[in-house]
Amino acid sequence: MPKGIIAMARQMYSHPVDRDHSRHGHTVFDHAVGPGRSRSPSGGILLLTALSFCLLALAPVPELLHVLGIVTSIDEKHIDVKTAKGQVVSVLLTKQVKYKNKNNPKSLDPPAVGDRVIIEASRDEKNKKVTATVVHYSPGSIPPPPR
Repeated sequence: MPKGIIAMARQMYSHPVDRDHSRHGHTVFDHAVGPGRSRSPSGGILLLTALSFCLLALAPVPELLHVLGIVTSIDEKHIDVKTAKGQVVSVLLTKQVKYKNKNNPKSLDPPAVGDRVIIEASRDEKNKKVTATVVHYSPGSIPPPPR
Protein backbone atom coordinates (compact mmCIF):
# COMPACT_ATOMS: atom_id res chain seq x y z
CA MET A 1 0.00 0.00 0.00
CA PRO A 2 1.29 3.47 -0.75
CA LYS A 3 2.16 5.67 2.20
CA GLY A 4 -0.46 8.23 1.28
CA ILE A 5 -3.29 5.74 1.73
CA ILE A 6 -2.05 4.72 5.19
CA ALA A 7 -1.80 8.34 6.28
CA MET A 8 -5.27 9.03 4.93
CA ALA A 9 -6.71 5.98 6.79
CA ARG A 10 -5.08 7.07 10.04
CA GLN A 11 -6.56 10.52 9.67
CA MET A 12 -10.02 9.14 8.92
CA TYR A 13 -10.11 6.77 11.89
CA SER A 14 -8.37 8.96 14.45
CA HIS A 15 -10.22 11.00 17.05
CA PRO A 16 -11.55 14.32 15.67
CA VAL A 17 -9.59 16.31 18.23
CA ASP A 18 -6.40 14.53 17.21
CA ARG A 19 -7.11 15.31 13.52
CA ASP A 20 -7.71 19.01 14.17
CA HIS A 21 -4.54 19.48 16.19
CA SER A 22 -2.36 17.27 14.03
CA ARG A 23 -2.95 19.60 11.04
CA HIS A 24 -1.17 22.33 12.94
CA GLY A 25 1.68 20.07 14.02
CA HIS A 26 0.34 19.57 17.56
CA THR A 27 -1.36 16.59 19.11
CA VAL A 28 -3.53 16.27 22.18
CA PHE A 29 -0.51 14.81 23.97
CA ASP A 30 1.53 17.96 23.15
CA HIS A 31 -1.16 20.11 24.73
CA ALA A 32 -1.32 17.89 27.81
CA VAL A 33 2.40 17.80 28.59
CA GLY A 34 3.72 20.57 26.39
CA PRO A 35 5.50 20.36 23.03
CA GLY A 36 8.82 18.56 22.98
CA ARG A 37 8.30 16.90 26.36
CA SER A 38 8.08 13.18 26.86
CA ARG A 39 6.21 11.19 29.45
CA SER A 40 8.27 10.87 32.60
CA PRO A 41 8.37 7.69 34.69
CA SER A 42 7.46 9.64 37.84
CA GLY A 43 3.74 9.06 37.29
CA GLY A 44 4.29 5.32 37.19
CA ILE A 45 6.52 5.45 40.25
CA LEU A 46 3.87 7.40 42.12
CA LEU A 47 1.24 4.82 41.18
CA LEU A 48 3.47 1.93 42.28
CA THR A 49 4.18 3.67 45.60
CA ALA A 50 0.47 4.17 46.26
CA LEU A 51 -0.26 0.53 45.43
CA SER A 52 2.51 -0.70 47.74
CA PHE A 53 1.05 1.32 50.63
CA CYS A 54 -2.35 -0.25 49.96
CA LEU A 55 -0.80 -3.72 50.05
CA LEU A 56 0.99 -2.92 53.31
CA ALA A 57 -2.32 -1.92 54.84
CA LEU A 58 -3.71 -5.33 53.94
CA ALA A 59 -0.73 -7.22 55.40
CA PRO A 60 -1.41 -9.11 58.64
CA VAL A 61 -0.61 -6.99 61.67
CA PRO A 62 0.31 -8.54 65.00
CA GLU A 63 -2.34 -8.11 67.67
CA LEU A 64 -1.33 -5.41 70.18
CA LEU A 65 -1.89 -6.17 73.87
CA HIS A 66 -1.38 -4.67 77.30
CA VAL A 67 -0.58 -6.91 80.23
CA LEU A 68 -1.12 -5.35 83.69
CA GLY A 69 -0.22 -6.92 86.99
CA ILE A 70 2.54 -7.85 89.42
CA VAL A 71 5.73 -9.66 88.43
CA THR A 72 5.83 -13.20 89.85
CA SER A 73 9.02 -14.30 88.06
CA ILE A 74 11.46 -12.88 85.53
CA ASP A 75 14.57 -14.02 83.66
CA GLU A 76 16.34 -12.97 80.45
CA LYS A 77 13.83 -14.65 78.14
CA HIS A 78 10.43 -14.22 79.79
CA ILE A 79 8.43 -12.50 82.50
CA ASP A 80 5.44 -13.93 84.37
CA VAL A 81 2.78 -11.45 85.48
CA LYS A 82 -0.14 -12.14 87.82
CA THR A 83 -3.13 -10.09 86.65
CA ALA A 84 -5.89 -8.61 88.81
CA LYS A 85 -8.09 -11.62 87.95
CA GLY A 86 -5.45 -13.99 89.37
CA GLN A 87 -4.37 -15.32 85.99
CA VAL A 88 -0.60 -15.68 85.38
CA VAL A 89 0.48 -14.48 81.92
CA SER A 90 3.89 -15.38 80.50
CA VAL A 91 5.41 -12.79 78.13
CA LEU A 92 8.53 -13.34 76.02
CA LEU A 93 11.37 -10.83 76.38
CA THR A 94 13.78 -10.00 73.56
CA LYS A 95 16.92 -7.86 73.44
CA GLN A 96 14.86 -5.06 71.85
CA VAL A 97 12.58 -4.66 74.90
CA LYS A 98 12.70 -1.24 76.55
CA TYR A 99 12.32 -1.03 80.32
CA LYS A 100 10.85 2.18 81.78
CA ASN A 101 10.98 2.68 85.54
CA LYS A 102 8.33 5.18 86.65
CA ASN A 103 10.41 6.29 89.66
CA ASN A 104 13.71 6.53 87.74
CA PRO A 105 13.24 7.41 84.04
CA LYS A 106 16.99 7.10 83.32
CA SER A 107 17.13 3.50 84.54
CA LEU A 108 17.47 0.72 81.96
CA ASP A 109 17.18 -2.10 84.51
CA PRO A 110 14.37 -4.66 84.23
CA PRO A 111 11.69 -4.94 86.92
CA ALA A 112 12.02 -7.29 89.89
CA VAL A 113 9.60 -9.79 91.43
CA GLY A 114 6.81 -7.88 93.18
CA ASP A 115 6.97 -4.80 90.90
CA ARG A 116 3.79 -3.52 89.24
CA VAL A 117 4.03 -3.62 85.44
CA ILE A 118 2.20 -2.51 82.35
CA ILE A 119 3.62 -4.41 79.40
CA GLU A 120 3.05 -3.30 75.82
CA ALA A 121 3.18 -6.50 73.79
CA SER A 122 2.16 -8.11 70.52
CA ARG A 123 0.74 -11.56 69.86
CA ASP A 124 2.07 -13.40 66.83
CA GLU A 125 -0.84 -14.90 64.88
CA LYS A 126 1.23 -17.88 63.73
CA ASN A 127 2.49 -19.28 67.02
CA LYS A 128 0.20 -17.33 69.42
CA LYS A 129 3.16 -16.18 71.55
CA VAL A 130 3.02 -12.85 73.38
CA THR A 131 6.22 -10.79 73.01
CA ALA A 132 6.94 -7.61 74.98
CA THR A 133 8.04 -4.39 73.29
CA VAL A 134 7.97 -1.98 76.27
CA VAL A 135 7.78 -2.81 79.99
CA HIS A 136 6.60 0.09 82.17
CA TYR A 137 6.99 -0.59 85.87
CA SER A 138 7.12 0.89 89.33
CA PRO A 139 8.86 -0.87 92.19
CA GLY A 140 6.58 -2.83 94.50
CA SER A 141 5.57 -0.94 97.60
CA ILE A 142 7.29 -1.79 100.85
CA PRO A 143 4.67 -2.70 103.47
CA PRO A 144 4.37 -0.05 106.19
CA PRO A 145 6.09 -0.86 109.48
CA PRO A 146 3.78 -2.31 112.18
CA ARG A 147 2.46 0.15 114.78
